[in-house]
Amino acid sequence: MTLDDLGTFLERLPFATIDHLRPHTQGHQEVVLCTGKTPEQVVGIAERLAEASGSFLATRADAGHVAVLSGRFPRAECSELGRTVFLPPHPEPAATGRGTVLVVTAGTADLPVAEEAAVTLRAFRNRVARLTDVGVAGIHRLLAQTGSLREAAVIVVVAGMEGALPSVVGGLVKVPVIAVPTSVGYGASFGGIAALLGMLNSCAAGVTVVNIDNGFGAAAAASRINHS
Repeated sequence: MTLDDLGTFLERLPFATIDHLRPHTQGHQEVVLCTGKTPEQVVGIAERLAEASGSFLATRADAGHVAVLSGRFPRAECSELGRTVFLPPHPEPAATGRGTVLVVTAGTADLPVAEEAAVTLRAFRNRVARLTDVGVAGIHRLLAQTGSLREAAVIVVVAGMEGALPSVVGGLVKVPVIAVPTSVGYGASFGGIAALLGMLNSCAAGVTVVNIDNGFGAAAAASRINHS
């Protein structure tokens, strides 16, 4: 492929350049980050993606984005919790990958980030399972689910406060663990920095850490591992 050929995969709008080569370079369609974009800009991008593939995923969508996207695409699935809008292909293809990606949350307050991860994983054609509210404050809740942990191909662990849960999970399993610090916590959590530093200093081997509240980034990494 030449540089001239690359231009055939690019669709230029006044406010964006749509990258239709992304499925070939990264394994999934371009995803729309709604933050900083007007609802009209998001819809314009989503229309081009849907025309090309019958599908799109928009993340960090606020009420204005959701209202316009759901009006334009009645079949789209809107998650208020995860702030996502997903238009699945029709018919939706079967999930692929080596196995199931398990999304684990320390507390109920971590669910918004976990939901963003779960929707992204589905959009990237992964089988997804969930394990909710099993943080270290009641560690027996996690230990009772050891079988589920060990059946997963990849695990995404979402936790705030001190961010201890990924280390515990990492000590129980032999599969990759992707840790997501959340901004949940009191003052000394510094908006998730305490959890981030705790996860970066995990003594459990095989724990990888993404940015604070970055459920999308964790899902993208987990999907690549699951499909490798």
